Amino acid sequence: MKLKKYLLATAFVGLGSAPTLAADLAARPYTKAPALAAVYDWTGFYVGVNAGVGLGRDRLQHDWFGSGTPYSFYTSPQGGFGGGQIGYNWQTASVLGPIVFGVEADIQGAGLNDARTNFSIIGTNTAYSQKLDWFGTARGRIGIANGPVLSYVTAGYAVGNVKTDATQSVLAFTSKFSTDRTQSGWVVGSGVEAALGGNWTGKIEYLYLNLGNKTDASTLFAPTPINTEIRENIFRVGLNYRIGGTAYAPVVAANWAGFYLGGNFGSGTGRDRSSMNMPAVPLAETFNLAPDGINGGVQAGYNWQAANWVFGLEADIQGSTQKDNKTCVTFCAPPLVFAAYDATLPWFGTVRGRLGYSVGSTLFYATGGLAYGSVKTKIATNSLVGPVTQSFSHTNAGWTAGAGIETPFRLLGLLGPNWTAKTEYLYIDLGSNSDSFIFGAAPATATRSVTEHVFRTGINYHFNSPVVARY
Repeated sequence: MKLKKYLLATAFVGLGSAPTLAADLAARPYTKAPALAAVYDWTGFYVGVNAGVGLGRDRLQHDWFGSGTPYSFYTSPQGGFGGGQIGYNWQTASVLGPIVFGVEADIQGAGLNDARTNFSIIGTNTAYSQKLDWFGTARGRIGIANGPVLSYVTAGYAVGNVKTDATQSVLAFTSKFSTDRTQSGWVVGSGVEAALGGNWTGKIEYLYLNLGNKTDASTLFAPTPINTEIRENIFRVGLNYRIGGTAYAPVVAANWAGFYLGGNFGSGTGRDRSSMNMPAVPLAETFNLAPDGINGGVQAGYNWQAANWVFGLEADIQGSTQKDNKTCVTFCAPPLVFAAYDATLPWFGTVRGRLGYSVGSTLFYATGGLAYGSVKTKIATNSLVGPVTQSFSHTNAGWTAGAGIETPFRLLGLLGPNWTAKTEYLYIDLGSNSDSFIFGAAPATATRSVTEHVFRTGINYHFNSPVVARY
């Protein structure tokens, strides 16, 4: 699974995180802050709250005509959620440094829904909708603690309530199909948690939920099977309160001012609202393309600092493997009539401002600005005139917004105090494209609106050489 590569990379970066003490502002020489009285210890109970955004990549297959080659498309329930968590950590020493083992359970109310998918062909209209209204997990956690910063991976059990509806209309007649059930499966993810002061910590986290596959006999006009695969991408921030334990008093803010260069690696999932229209047939189909894959690239930036506040500019460029080559619409009955999609995002980049607040050696920041990228779509069609492949390529511009955490990075002591690691989430909107082509002997129009969710980890080299604290 592509996701596993990213989670391993996140865990690897977590090995190197180490806290720093800052010098004063750039005009003054670096001075070492007083050492803390005790090592930060993650052991103990905690409770907290979380909020974020979720995106489903739920593949549906519906064989309308019993051809053996069903319509294949994605519903993409998207929306916000919020909930709470409770957990316990154990911290122990190892040759790699302090290792933290933990267990955590959470429950969220959610508003993830998608009611956009609709296929209308020669007087027959079929509409699909899907909703995830709550979900929860029970997971183990393992991570490397470097003072007040914990980088971790997590996995375990997942459960959620999924509602799927389909409505089919032919002339004045309508039939409906629906399911409303609790489904269970597994979850895997990664995150970074850092002390805020006192007994409070904050975290940024990504979870991938697999709630299983189901096959149902539809109650539409044709009693053909509907197959569903429920996969959810969860991006969230959280606030935890540690019960007991030693309160954390943040050291002086680290010196983030100056230039930096680095690289990053992560995963991305798209929710590209798309359509195909052929007025002469008539045919009007609306659906989602859902390219997903691995992203990687480089970034450069500059920070200014006033006390704990950090202002910055950053630019990055990424190569991407994001692809959706599973979507097939318009009858989907080879060798008769079909339109099979291959949608990709080969590369993208951003130019963003950053606004952050440094708590000791940890920088919490929000970011936003310009996004741009390459959008490519191939549509392989077949009709009475035979198979034809249409290809469209665009370079789009739009916007992006997100948030992240950046901390010092030591890589088991092999790297010096100039290095930091960051984990961040970005939402990217690259606008829409409309392309005209000939499907068989009839003119057709295809549209695609490109929106992406990116979760990534990076390392940076800072030219201002911050001082490293010793714990």
